[in-house]
Amino acid sequence: MQIGIPAETIVGENRIAATPETVKKWIGAGHTVVIERNAGVKAAYINSAFEQVGAKIVDDAYAGSQIILKVRAPKGDEIQKLAANTTVVAMFDPYRNTELDQFAEKQISAFALELLPRTLSRAQNMDVLSSQANLSGYKSVLLAATEYQRMFPMLMTAAGTVKPARVVIMGVGVAGLQAIATAKRLGAVVEATDLRPTAKDQVESLGGKWLDVPMSEEEQQKAADAAKNGYGWMPGEEYIRDQAAIVDKAVSNADIVITTALLPGRDAPRLIKAETVAKMKPGSVILDMAVETGGNVEGSVCGETVVTENGVKILGIPNIPSTVATEASALYARNVFNFVETLFDAEKNFSINQEDEIQKALLIAHNGSLLFKRG
Repeated sequence: MQIGIPAETIVGENRIAATPETVKKWIGAGHTVVIERNAGVKAAYINSAFEQVGAKIVDDAYAGSQIILKVRAPKGDEIQKLAANTTVVAMFDPYRNTELDQFAEKQISAFALELLPRTLSRAQNMDVLSSQANLSGYKSVLLAATEYQRMFPMLMTAAGTVKPARVVIMGVGVAGLQAIATAKRLGAVVEATDLRPTAKDQVESLGGKWLDVPMSEEEQQKAADAAKNGYGWMPGEEYIRDQAAIVDKAVSNADIVITTALLPGRDAPRLIKAETVAKMKPGSVILDMAVETGGNVEGSVCGETVVTENGVKILGIPNIPSTVATEASALYARNVFNFVETLFDAEKNFSINQEDEIQKALLIAHNGSLLFKRG
């Protein structure tokens, strides 16, 4: 089959859905791979690197391709380039994408990688959300550090002692854990909180301090059940009040705060209110990793750095994985390769199997029908 890798068209998207490593594997499996000219340049994958492993550099990667691999789903005019019965594998942002019906109308088979069942062990090497969140957690600390006008580690100097930065991480998923590890490596004192009490051991194993919120037995059970699915739970009013008080105190005393909380299909939960930001020291930095879906921080603006009246910087940096595009592309391309391999049967024939639990979960359009329901 011909596999096409178009360039990404969304402003600020520097990643690419294939690398020379994965292209070599596709070609080794007997496929033809075409790469749109300069599609990988922003991620430091130049045309000649793809040509050296056997790919063809073309002006239109959609033409003649039966499988299209992208980071972000085709939009607008891109959709019109897709031939009937093409298979597209990408991140579709399905809960907010208003163009999904067009894929069904054009008889496209579309797989949304964000919908991967994260509880399946055999799906772990296909998990784009985790691979990209890992990088986001790392880079978020560095981005915050560049805006912070003091040092992270404690230093003993002839001119006096430099105190270590106090960092608070809100949300201890993949991104949060990597942020804790990175901040600790830079020498900061790190505190962290999450709705999942099971995260406490992970935080402490990385050298962070757990911001503990008292929970009833019923709340502990709800949190444990939610943790099995890899996501947060909806706490009661009393827990929310208790958490708000603890968070308010920790954030007020922090030098750097990084928020990572995301909910699939819903706006990001509001974790930090303006009155808490108003208590922070001048020069403090908040990085809102959820800014693209509404933000965890009151006052954050996507794509902007907001400086409050009391001198706090709120960073609304979108698409953080794209700021480390070389590594992000490498991990993403491997995830994509591992998933697309499941679309070929034992005889290496292309076959979409809706009985396969992974394919079924990701397939949002097929045979002229829109399968994904936002509800």
